[in-house]
Amino acid sequence: MKRSTADDSQRSEGGTIPGSGGLPAFVLSGPAPSLIPVLIAVPHAGRAYTGPLLDRMRNPGYASLRLEDRYADRLGEGLARATGATLLTAMAPRAMIDLNRAPDDVDWEMFGERSTADVGSYTPGQRARSGLGLIPRRLPGIGELWKRRHNREELEQRIAGIHEPYHARLADTLEALRRRWGAALLVDLHSMPPLPARGRQPGPEFVIGDRFGAACHGRLVGAAFSFFEECGRIAAHNRPYAGGYVLERHAAPMRGLHAMQVEIDRSSYLDSQLAEPGEGLAAMVRLLAELVERLAAEVAVLAQAGGAPGWAEAAE
Repeated sequence: MKRSTADDSQRSEGGTIPGSGGLPAFVLSGPAPSLIPVLIAVPHAGRAYTGPLLDRMRNPGYASLRLEDRYADRLGEGLARATGATLLTAMAPRAMIDLNRAPDDVDWEMFGERSTADVGSYTPGQRARSGLGLIPRRLPGIGELWKRRHNREELEQRIAGIHEPYHARLADTLEALRRRWGAALLVDLHSMPPLPARGRQPGPEFVIGDRFGAACHGRLVGAAFSFFEECGRIAAHNRPYAGGYVLERHAAPMRGLHAMQVEIDRSSYLDSQLAEPGEGLAAMVRLLAELVERLAAEVAVLAQAGGAPGWAEAAE
């Protein structure tokens, strides 16, 4: 890890993107010690595409745009500055490996294999079968993403260089926040295409996912929906996005480790082509910063109510 020498801040780089000449797979930044018990993670906005990856893609420009949570990292950076939250940003693109998928959620037909003894499962999971497994295979309206098959060595390099260190760093950072504050919240930040209207009501601008109550204390979810209602913004709960592998792996509410996936309509902060930052980006950062501050206060209340040993340290 490469760390800054500043006493009141931290910035570390971790993992390695295979074939990039040593580019880091992710960056962690934030005040040291932490100012609030919140970790913001942005797993799908990475844009560090390597030449070999782009050469293998059938339509790299359009496909990468569709796969990315386009410029969600800009939202995360603005949120971290405004609130003092810790920020974990993936630099590796989702086209290379999806950090919100289990390491065994692999479509082995992409590798010309039916099974594996060392990595993955004999039968790909539902997401892999739909085309969006650990390495995405296809997208609606585009079809197959790749010109040719991948090989096992590439998969193993991506898991070892990107997936494993990212999740290890996420777990360590979340646990450090829990120790300091007594409880911690992971906000897994994503963006989504505009959702269809529901009758006369516009489609939701936000979707809060908590794996149907398994990943997050209900007090935090209630606070999020109360906030959006007060702001006159439409939000949905778990549908169509309930949260994926990140929440499944890292959430442990009974131990004070809460996790919430937040999906944001791309049209609210990107331009009309959903390709570049738009006029709404600054306003969206301000809105989300208010949300994060409210959630941080609720996490602190949960920590106090639970009598967690870390609270006294953070309160001093």
